[in-house]
Amino acid sequence: MINYIREYLRKLNIKHLIKQPVFKNIMLVMSITLLMKGVGFYKESVVAATFGLSELLDTFFIAMLVPGFINSVFLGAFRNVFIPNYVAELKTGNNIASFQGTGFFITGLVSFLFLVVAYLFTDVYLENFFAGHDQAFYDLVKLQFHYVLPCILLWGFSSILSGLLNINGEFRYTSFTSIFTPVSIIICLWLFQKLLGDSVLAIGTLIGAVLGFLYLLMISLHRKVLSVSLPNFSNKNAKEMFYQLPAKVSSGFLTGMNGVVDQYFAAQLAVGSIAALNYGLKMPAFLSGILIIGINSVLLPYFSKAVIENKKKTFKLLFKILKSLFIGAAIFSIIAIFTTDFFVQLFFERNEFTAEDSALVSIIQKIILAYIPFTIAGMVNVNFLTSINKNAIMAYVSFGALVINIILDYILMQYYGIFGIAICTTIVVILKNIVLFGYTVKLSRQEEILKT
Repeated sequence: MINYIREYLRKLNIKHLIKQPVFKNIMLVMSITLLMKGVGFYKESVVAATFGLSELLDTFFIAMLVPGFINSVFLGAFRNVFIPNYVAELKTGNNIASFQGTGFFITGLVSFLFLVVAYLFTDVYLENFFAGHDQAFYDLVKLQFHYVLPCILLWGFSSILSGLLNINGEFRYTSFTSIFTPVSIIICLWLFQKLLGDSVLAIGTLIGAVLGFLYLLMISLHRKVLSVSLPNFSNKNAKEMFYQLPAKVSSGFLTGMNGVVDQYFAAQLAVGSIAALNYGLKMPAFLSGILIIGINSVLLPYFSKAVIENKKKTFKLLFKILKSLFIGAAIFSIIAIFTTDFFVQLFFERNEFTAEDSALVSIIQKIILAYIPFTIAGMVNVNFLTSINKNAIMAYVSFGALVINIILDYILMQYYGIFGIAICTTIVVILKNIVLFGYTVKLSRQEEILKT
């Protein structure tokens, strides 16, 4: 095993790799993200020690579900189609200010509409997806939900601002954005928990969203990346952006629904199951998130520029990156699986978080860690497919993954409880990324035929 790792590192040609600007930018973002994730992980340990696997924590996760879903699915999808088409617009030398205006107008409109829809349908959503609880449970969800709701608008504008900064190579500034929410929650827990009561986590989240938006706005103004004028919806690249948006939103929506489905089935189990599932995802999210944020921030703008210049060469670079990342992530995941018991006890097991809670969360984490190599390599592949506007295939694959997720969640939950939901998640992630990789290989072969 050790000899294999040495041979793998030798083939990577580290000296050549570290000289590449893309690698340097990814490492920069990863380094800052490591610090940010460390703060976030400490926040999770503080929350765990304060609330354990309690009803309050369950209701907070439910309150966050819809706003977080809207942010990652709809707002994140628009940002991802905005970047490659904005890069294409830069190449034309046309009115960039107008294209920015289009981006901000659509972001504001979509954010506001979803904010209103989420508010109006809260009761219907709770009664249908989380039935069987008493009125106090629903009141606690809605109390926190109303504080988190304005975050949708703030996250939307923050997403576009960070995208513009990343396109201009300002990765180090955008990487610090994620620190505001965990720090705000920690301060609220330490200093204002009695004052804020059951709303402490939701209010901390709202404060973090406000501070994050103001930070990105100030940086954007300082670095002079903002140049906004009236939108031009007849622009060629704007039309392409709108054309790609339904497929990207559908893909994100269907992918995001997997988390909603998992929490729906977890809610049918014992109290604390939703919290256990979320904590089971914390360490894998921490380990993979450092790299994924670096990938998302750097590679989407990079691929968007590279495919315009030389698509065939970019395909070769993509497969080289995928191979290296998958092998490296697989080694890392194996190590993480063997050490997860220790780290769960170290970070979470105190006060209200018992040894029994640690044992439950550790098993869930081990199951989830198995898909880390696939999700990391898959994220690179998704960024590449997004950069060449191949969003439709991702929507179809995401639909198939959601259907499989619902079926397997229902079946496996009957036999393995909360562990069955974790097993289902791992199977779905692996299958989805294998299918998308096969599609990318097919595209590469078609490109080779066209060039010959």
